Amino acid sequence: MSEHRKDRPLDVVVYGASGFVGRLVAEYLARHAPGRRVALAGRSRERLEAVRAGLGEHAADWQVLTADAEDDAALADLAASTRVVATTVGPYTRHGLPLVRACAEAGTHYADLAGEVLFLRESAHRFHETARGTGARIVHSCGFDSVPSDLSVLLTALHARADAAGGLREVTLAVREIAGGVSGGTIDSMRVQADAARDPEARRVLADPYALLPDGVAPPAVDQHVPARAFRDLLTGTWVAPFPMAAFNTRVVHRSNALAGWAYGRDLRYREVIDLGPGPRGERRARALALGTGAAAAAMTLPPTRWLADRLLPAPGEGPDEETRLSGHFRVETLARTTTGARYRTVFAAQGDPGYAATAVMLGESALALATDESRLPDGGGVLTPATALGPVLADRLVRAGFQITTERLEGAPA
Repeated sequence: MSEHRKDRPLDVVVYGASGFVGRLVAEYLARHAPGRRVALAGRSRERLEAVRAGLGEHAADWQVLTADAEDDAALADLAASTRVVATTVGPYTRHGLPLVRACAEAGTHYADLAGEVLFLRESAHRFHETARGTGARIVHSCGFDSVPSDLSVLLTALHARADAAGGLREVTLAVREIAGGVSGGTIDSMRVQADAARDPEARRVLADPYALLPDGVAPPAVDQHVPARAFRDLLTGTWVAPFPMAAFNTRVVHRSNALAGWAYGRDLRYREVIDLGPGPRGERRARALALGTGAAAAAMTLPPTRWLADRLLPAPGEGPDEETRLSGHFRVETLARTTTGARYRTVFAAQGDPGYAATAVMLGESALALATDESRLPDGGGVLTPATALGPVLADRLVRAGFQITTERLEGAPA
């Protein structure tokens, strides 16, 4: 561990701990990280103290730190006090860059739940080299966006490499099961992205599957277009519709591949879909979902329907109730074909609402990996991804936390 982090008084600061997801992350750490030096941070000391009071005896001596997201001096002090900051304060496009800068300059590891392409692009452009110099791992997207996607492709590539089966060529992540609620914070991030897309240049960036490649890295000449409609996928053999989160997750996977020196294969073609099953019934369901997804996207951009959506959808700070969070679940399967024709399947599944209960576990374990497993993590700092910053270490932690993560070579694949 770098000496300037080793002697810091705190292991993890949960920034935004009085928000909906921040409270869930704090609850997870209180239950599963006894003995770790944790602090709760945000704008309101009163609200943070109320959160701490509800966390039980393991959190009784946790510190409370106040820092506004726009107060550079307070954020610098916060970053200098800890090994890791885990932040849930979004939309990150509005509130995130000052904290990224503070952590990059202080050499403090950082993890968030950002699902905003424009924010990640700006963060990488402005702070990647600073973080490399200080050794800070700035790890964006440590929740359902984009840990299942990013780790599944990495683990598939590692297994193919161990089998000498070549690089990845065709990869489809298929959402087989998903159930849960949606929070006001997620809706607010969607609003910010929809507003930004009114600018033609921002629209061009958002449409680019290689928008998050490192500065100066040329994209490969591989067509990544996925139809914005239902279609029958050859890898899954079923009718599918585009997964709404694919417009973000795919960019993260391509950044991971580029940061790793194209270790997955420069000709990787990657997409994400929701599997609706075979036959005519699957086709009907896929077409209905594709139509509904398009209508929802339009509702966020067209003024009359946006006005209605803003009044009907959850506000920031709101989210699904405990019953919904606990009964939720997800299962995604990543199906891959390599350059030698070998086929693989990686399953990534968990109990708990994917965006909140399961995401709290993913962010909590990401923060703990950064704080305690530094010697086992991939070398180097910078603005990174879950795969390039945490890799199999995070996968192992999630399995111990109850997730199912497995990779297998499929029968009948060429030897």
